[in-house]
Amino acid sequence: MNFHPVSFDHPDAVKLNDEVQAEYHLRYGDGGDATHLDPADFRPPRGVYLIAYDADDTPVATGGWRSQDSNPEGNEDGDAELKRMFVVEQMRGRGLARRMLATLEEDARAAGRVRMVLETGDQQPEAIALYTSSGYEPCAKFGYYREYESSMCFAKLL
Repeated sequence: MNFHPVSFDHPDAVKLNDEVQAEYHLRYGDGGDATHLDPADFRPPRGVYLIAYDADDTPVATGGWRSQDSNPEGNEDGDAELKRMFVVEQMRGRGLARRMLATLEEDARAAGRVRMVLETGDQQPEAIALYTSSGYEPCAKFGYYREYESSMCFAKLL
């Protein structure tokens, strides 16, 4: 498995983002995640966006982080916000999400971020299990969905 940094608007990133949005629609019955994401948010050193490619150079997983400092949506100075963690269905259960998460944490730490934060939903038990088993703990809600009952926020010191 090869991890490559790409722009958030790279064709493979767009393809996988469309897949994750379709999955959100299935799980939550709405139009997907409405959080505004700007490709510039994921440009080093203020963020990164990664795609995992298999041996056939097929994109199979994605994830990124973007810098967040104190803002009206509830972030704190030094936060790195995890976004768009996703593994295609046929590649799940192989530890790929855990490897992606560890790679993103290391990158954020190297960029001087002090805490990784994320928002997920209560209809994503696999994601919640990954994060809690990786040392993430519930934190104050932040971000676009902070007012939603189904929203769950987690944080981990880097």
